[in-house]
Amino acid sequence: MKARRAKAAAAKKASTAQSAPLAELRNIGKTFESGVTALRDVSFPIRRGEFLSLLGASGCGKTSLLRIIAGLLEPDTGSVHWQSGRRPRETGFVFQEPALMPWADISTNVRLPLRLLGIDGQTAELRVRESLASVGLEKFSSAYPHELSGGMKMRASLARALIVKPKLLLMDEPFAALDEISRFKLNDELLALWQQLDCTVVFVTHSVFEAAYLSTRTLVMSQRPGTIAEEISFLPATGRFDPQYRTSASFAARARKLSEALERAQ
Repeated sequence: MKARRAKAAAAKKASTAQSAPLAELRNIGKTFESGVTALRDVSFPIRRGEFLSLLGASGCGKTSLLRIIAGLLEPDTGSVHWQSGRRPRETGFVFQEPALMPWADISTNVRLPLRLLGIDGQTAELRVRESLASVGLEKFSSAYPHELSGGMKMRASLARALIVKPKLLLMDEPFAALDEISRFKLNDELLALWQQLDCTVVFVTHSVFEAAYLSTRTLVMSQRPGTIAEEISFLPATGRFDPQYRTSASFAARARKLSEALERAQ
């Protein structure tokens, strides 16, 4: 029964992602003042409900592209067209580093987006508790960042992004600095949260294995100036929460396909 429900949910997500674009990037280009051209003529849709990974070598413009989607960086050419006319107000961003305020406890750090949105009081308290519980940090609300491990800091950063109940979650190599055990566990938890929230995720990574495990669609980027070299789509793997999945032939085939595409893009 559980397997059938998972398969039905996967099929529904795949169908939704194919039919409902959230936004479309059109001919994005970016050259910095140093003269370095980071991106050139990048175009693709962001489909509602999908888990989209941007895969490429370091320096290929992945982070610049994510910041343009987030509105933190302006493109020199091209534009981002949102289906609703603007980026969703409920957008979460998880950076490469946790970027927590060292002088504030974890509860205060997680609450920050709500304060910026003008949400306070009892509603904010409830949302903080819910968000911390969703990443397993409910017992650490009064702890300070220096008291947490690297994985726990990243959980706190994720909780801060989730507190707005995002319709769009943007993630910039959030687990790259973690040990493999922590990374695997957070990958699993991220997938569970993605399904629970029914949100759209755009995830930057240079890991073939991470993209193969997480993504419903992967855009493989060329070296700088970054362009979209290939697009590879996968149906969500219903066996991803099986401890044996990462050593399965199915997962190996996904990773191999992405690895070959990445090699061709260099």
